[in-house]
Amino acid sequence: MGVDYYKILQVDRSAKDDDLKKAYRKLAMKWHPDKNPNNKKEAEAKFKTISEAYDVLSDPQKRAVFDQYGEEGLKGQMPPPDAGGYSGMRDGGGGPGGATFRFNPRSADDIFSEFFGFASPFGGMGDMGGGSRGGASGFPRQMFGGDDIFTSFRNASASGEGGSSQRKAAAIERMLPCSLEDLYKGTTKKMKISRDVMDTSGRASTMEEILTIEIKPGWKKGTKITFPEKGNEQRGVIPSDLVFIIDEKPHGVFKRDGNDLIATQKISLVEALTGYTAQVTTLDGRNLTIPINSIVSPTYEEVVKGEGMPIPKEPGRKGNLRIKFNIKFPSRLTPEQKTGIKRLLTSS
Repeated sequence: MGVDYYKILQVDRSAKDDDLKKAYRKLAMKWHPDKNPNNKKEAEAKFKTISEAYDVLSDPQKRAVFDQYGEEGLKGQMPPPDAGGYSGMRDGGGGPGGATFRFNPRSADDIFSEFFGFASPFGGMGDMGGGSRGGASGFPRQMFGGDDIFTSFRNASASGEGGSSQRKAAAIERMLPCSLEDLYKGTTKKMKISRDVMDTSGRASTMEEILTIEIKPGWKKGTKITFPEKGNEQRGVIPSDLVFIIDEKPHGVFKRDGNDLIATQKISLVEALTGYTAQVTTLDGRNLTIPINSIVSPTYEEVVKGEGMPIPKEPGRKGNLRIKFNIKFPSRLTPEQKTGIKRLLTSS
């Protein structure tokens, strides 16, 4: 058997598209020839193999051929598993019964460009905006903080010279940190982007634009907001989409669990056994007073209906507030206290 593309990408044979992308990003950045000037020859070979592995495993037909016949099947002339289902992947002379699979790998630089927006993140890219680079991955640089977050979004698009069909540059993703209060109440954030645009004569100029993002109450971490084709304009390439991904900042009081909010309160053993009143300030500033009349065991939770996070798809409805307890036990008891507690508990 020839090379094992799954081993090269360090993924399982059941790896999904996201697993392949994650593995490729990590390995391609590590072995890019420009990042390895001292062992460039080895890096070039590994970079090419990594790209070839991703090219095969991310393509359903190539992967099917590889799974059935291995590398020899890809690079030889094995019949494909489903010759009729893939246009443009057969030779011209076989006819329906004699169709053969032809392996035609994309270049390593093309694949890298699709992921990162340019052929090399380590040098030779030209100005990334204002004379400084936007970072190793071409992602934007944060300029200002606060509720109105202004971000410079200068991205170098993939070079797409030649060929009549335009391809789209890979999307540029950026995390958008939001406080739990933002996600509870909803808010508006403004993002300032700077990008290259082309006039009718093909000359590039820099344009600044402010994007407004409406954060809806109840949005979760991982929610994506896409601004189509707001990347750099370049001849032969459809500009990238800009994608903002909601991230949730840690909160001092609450933890989020889906649509529920969890608050933990410290109480004494006496309060746990005899009753306690919990005071909670909500994310929109209301003060709740919640009497706890049950005996509080270490695993007990008091559930307050409808005081959790808003549910975006069900306006007016909220999850629950769950109050957990951290019970502080006494470090020592006097003989008299022990006798008194024994007498009280055995007589009850």
